[in-house]
Amino acid sequence: MSQQTRMETVVPYYRRWIRRFPDAASLAAAEQEEVLALWEGLGYYSRARNLHRAARELQARYGGRVPSDPAELQSLPGVGPYTAGAVASMAFGVPAPAVDGNVRRVLARLLDDPAPTPARLREWAAALVDPGRPGDFNQALMELGSLVCTPRSPRCRRCPLADFCGARAAGTQEQRPAPRQPREVPRVVEAVAVLHRDAAGGGSRLLLRRRPSEGLLGGMWELPGVQVAESEEAGRAAAGLARELCGSQRESAPGGNEFPEGRALAAVDHAFSHLKVTYRPFLFYRVPATADEPATRDEPATSADGTPQRWVDASELRSLPIPVAQRRILRLVEASLAGA
Repeated sequence: MSQQTRMETVVPYYRRWIRRFPDAASLAAAEQEEVLALWEGLGYYSRARNLHRAARELQARYGGRVPSDPAELQSLPGVGPYTAGAVASMAFGVPAPAVDGNVRRVLARLLDDPAPTPARLREWAAALVDPGRPGDFNQALMELGSLVCTPRSPRCRRCPLADFCGARAAGTQEQRPAPRQPREVPRVVEAVAVLHRDAAGGGSRLLLRRRPSEGLLGGMWELPGVQVAESEEAGRAAAGLARELCGSQRESAPGGNEFPEGRALAAVDHAFSHLKVTYRPFLFYRVPATADEPATRDEPATSADGTPQRWVDASELRSLPIPVAQRRILRLVEASLAGA
């Protein structure tokens, strides 16, 4: 959870997670939908999917036991050299290196190397790790980078390694490691079709679909959308998608009911690590029923391309794993329906 996420954000998620999944067996037995719902808001959902798969492999291959060998650990989904080294050294006392971002910075300054390769860093860290207390050593090196050997204005006078630091001797500590060149993040526009229908017992139902299990936001539920070239095309694209999802390409749905016009809601901007998306949602209020009706929770259905989709009421929305940006759209929908 703490990979790419600040610790103060992680703590409440961790506490909820560990109450629900106290061991590998309970996590392995859970459905992916519940796993993603508990992770909702942390982002980088592939971490949750990999953790779920790793728990199932632990059950199948090791009887629920976590292996101590770094190579075996790296064979589990989502476990790379850093995680394997951290678990092996801290949990089992194996003298394995654990190179995170803080350790990379410390070693780059010790070596006075502007761009050390991962292989060189692991080699150095492996040579330095204390075989008697490897877990304490690795944690100490991480803390040194976090609290003393900081990215800017490192506290060299307080550093226990100052006399051995090549960068301090050369006066290059502020330039080590060299900053990575920022990548230009592409921006895309997605038209979102919010299909609304009155629920039989009162309230509202919305059509949601589940994203593919792999890739961006894999396995999460969302309001259907389609990428468009320009924002000006969003209304037309959303209307076409709405009619397609309801089985009607005509202005009038079967039975003579008029297909509603899309009501534009406020745009929602969201930044992923590698992509910026502007969502342009359109609410189609009280869409008419058709013969090939998408299902409810108890009656699973798929669209023409095999994507799982279903009508969802407000109570179910609270329990489904839904991305942060989609939650923001749902709040706009709720406000719009309240004024309808």
